Amino acid sequence: MRPFQELKFNFSFVSIFSSTRHAVYAAVCCILVVGSACNSGQGSKGKAATADSVGIISLPAPGKLSQAEINRINYSCQLWYDSTLAPCNFNGGIIVAKNGNIVFEKYNGTGHLHGTDTINANTPTHIASVSKTFTAMAILKLVQDGHLHLDDEFSKYFPAFNYPGVTVRNLLNHRSGLPNYLYFMEELGWDKSMPIKNQDVFDYLVNRKADLKNISAPDRHFTYCNTNYALLALLIEKASGMTYPQFLKQKFFLPLGMQNSFVFSIDDSTAVNPSYDWRGTLIPMNFLDYVYGDKNIYTTPRDLLKWDRALRTNLIFKPETLVQAYAPYSNEKPGIRNYGLGWRMNIYPDGKKLIYHNGWWHGNNAAFIRLIDEDATIIVMGNKFCRGIYKARNLASIFNPALAGEGEEETESSKPADSSSTK
Repeated sequence: MRPFQELKFNFSFVSIFSSTRHAVYAAVCCILVVGSACNSGQGSKGKAATADSVGIISLPAPGKLSQAEINRINYSCQLWYDSTLAPCNFNGGIIVAKNGNIVFEKYNGTGHLHGTDTINANTPTHIASVSKTFTAMAILKLVQDGHLHLDDEFSKYFPAFNYPGVTVRNLLNHRSGLPNYLYFMEELGWDKSMPIKNQDVFDYLVNRKADLKNISAPDRHFTYCNTNYALLALLIEKASGMTYPQFLKQKFFLPLGMQNSFVFSIDDSTAVNPSYDWRGTLIPMNFLDYVYGDKNIYTTPRDLLKWDRALRTNLIFKPETLVQAYAPYSNEKPGIRNYGLGWRMNIYPDGKKLIYHNGWWHGNNAAFIRLIDEDATIIVMGNKFCRGIYKARNLASIFNPALAGEGEEETESSKPADSSSTK
């Protein structure tokens, strides 16, 4: 365990990069600062990001926190880590922050199991469906800037889309009634030797509608569905004129200094760390690995904390935009669990909310938990499946005992135990 003073976070910190990717990204950020142009994101096409088009965002300094409070939180986190993550041979990184201060940070394992590539603060990991938080906020940014409207039908932007009544809001809150591409592409005979792209998902929905099962009317009920976010990624591209990877890079990653964050592309197949099941068995990539929007963002705990800090300010999003994002839309069943626009949430009897999202893809799984009133953040991610990661929500009780309780756990449901899922 490092001394507490080394755990305090400084947003002006410049990482020492451990790979060519990191060095290139650092150079790009430096070029932006002095006003020169930079190339577009890895594996993406579209307009190049320039100093004129990308404004560097200075996040506020962390708030005050006493050493006694740091010690208390750190001790509790270490106890939880030892009892929950360590027993599953956790292979990844964790950060717990209060008022923007990192009060617990730990990395364990190697990118390749039994290898020498030690996981550290600069090691990008696939965050699976935590990626949906970026997709949703990208849509809300476009809405905020007047390029989209939440209650527009998707067919307004894609006239061939033959599902009347499905709105942008329905896609964001998983009330579209659409079937899940993780299942129907294979069921309809997709050649699994060929990677699926977002446009393929759209084309199958439109051209094979008569063959699809499990279609229901929009806004009848909540059904978590990755198809929604694959379509939203296409909408981001349509409305912005940029690819999805380029939009996230230009609007979020570069301005916030998220130097180790990117959207996975086929060009990255041999560059990213593989993933493993809970036994440590390698899980190979497959034909579903190239659809983005619902998944496919790689990042680090420190970068994700920058995303959290940005969401707590008015630097990118207006307060009314965040109110929309965190409004509950899934109210059919009693209980504290609900879903907003790209965010899961627990809503407690006193009105407090715990905002979060989990993810699971292949052996990668992640938890991103945000206590808005308490200004606390819990981030855990790894590339060897560890169910204990989803128990990270129990750490919320360190900051407010009233926030203890169940959150939605990611499950593979109808897929075999070692196959892919993203939720």
